[in-house]
Amino acid sequence: MDRIKSTMKSLKFIMVFVLFFFFAACATSKYAGIKNFSSAKGTTVVCFGDSLTAGVGAGPGEDYPSLLAKEISFPVINAGVSSDTTASALKRLETNVLLKDPKVVIVELGGNDFIASMGEASAVKETFKNLELIIDKIQEHGAVVIIAGVLINYRVSQEYEKLARKKGALLIPNILEGIEGNPNLMSDSLHPNAEGYKVMAQKVLEVLLPLLKEMP
Repeated sequence: MDRIKSTMKSLKFIMVFVLFFFFAACATSKYAGIKNFSSAKGTTVVCFGDSLTAGVGAGPGEDYPSLLAKEISFPVINAGVSSDTTASALKRLETNVLLKDPKVVIVELGGNDFIASMGEASAVKETFKNLELIIDKIQEHGAVVIIAGVLINYRVSQEYEKLARKKGALLIPNILEGIEGNPNLMSDSLHPNAEGYKVMAQKVLEVLLPLLKEMP
């Protein structure tokens, strides 16, 4: 009888051991293709973008980076500049992002490019070329990238998906999904209000929180 009990205890221990490593492996495999997932050593989360990141349309402390800061243990830096394009963002990347010791960078850019070009094909190509350069520089610095897509049509949606796959970045397909067009969540035709930024922050947290939890 004692022998049976001892065997059962051993089996339980083995099962717990196996399950632990199974779930650990699942968590790791989920991020297996994400660049710098296992090696990012930074100490901050940087939100790099345009007016949607800066928080235009809401009051102080109601922008989505400020809302993220209330939910995670890392310092959150709002590196959003109103009217920024991918070209102008490239010029300030080092000062506003790379010198801030980022562990994770959320890149929300492209909307102003698309508005200015009306989605013209060659301009869209240039926008994604700039985005790729931005992501390359961030990843070379050792941080994980989350792309927050700003969609104007299906073709742009596909380009964001291709870019994320190519660069090993996480993707929020459309950061304004469920917000844009809802008068209760928008301050004007382009920018969320305080309630809209809460929804936006939640979309980011759904990707960011599990990532930070699993990162070494």
